[in-house]
Amino acid sequence: MPEHPLARRVYELFTRRGHTLATAESCTGGLIGHLVTSVPGSSEYYIGGIIAYSNAVKRDVLGVPEELLRAVGAVSPECAEAMARGVRALLKTDYAVATTGIAGPGGGTPTKPVGLVYIACAGPEGTVVEEHRFRGDRWENIAQAAEAALHLLLRVAGE
Repeated sequence: MPEHPLARRVYELFTRRGHTLATAESCTGGLIGHLVTSVPGSSEYYIGGIIAYSNAVKRDVLGVPEELLRAVGAVSPECAEAMARGVRALLKTDYAVATTGIAGPGGGTPTKPVGLVYIACAGPEGTVVEEHRFRGDRWENIAQAAEAALHLLLRVAGE
């Protein structure tokens, strides 16, 4: 797979500024990390990532509070924010991006439909969370979420 153009922009920005990055991925299953590492030299700034598919990993590794998971669920802006902050602290990076959502084709509900994804980016100035409602098949939803995460990262990091 050739390098992704958004990942190239992240590489250029982060290496120029000396920033570091971590990822916490649920619904994207590691695709963001894959896109980032498709660019040669990404080890200069990409520290690593956690694929937190289960709530246990969200809670036990990333520090998402059990009470939060019970109250609002894993597919929530609060969970995305906690995941981003958690992986940033765990891997000691300048920035972190996190995704949680419902890729489909199953798993949706009337209040949390297939394609609902929350993306959070944590950095030195705080954390920004976005809600997205993608309308593709499973792969399209995952790919769109990963691209949206890179766009958010570039905005928050000040490209």
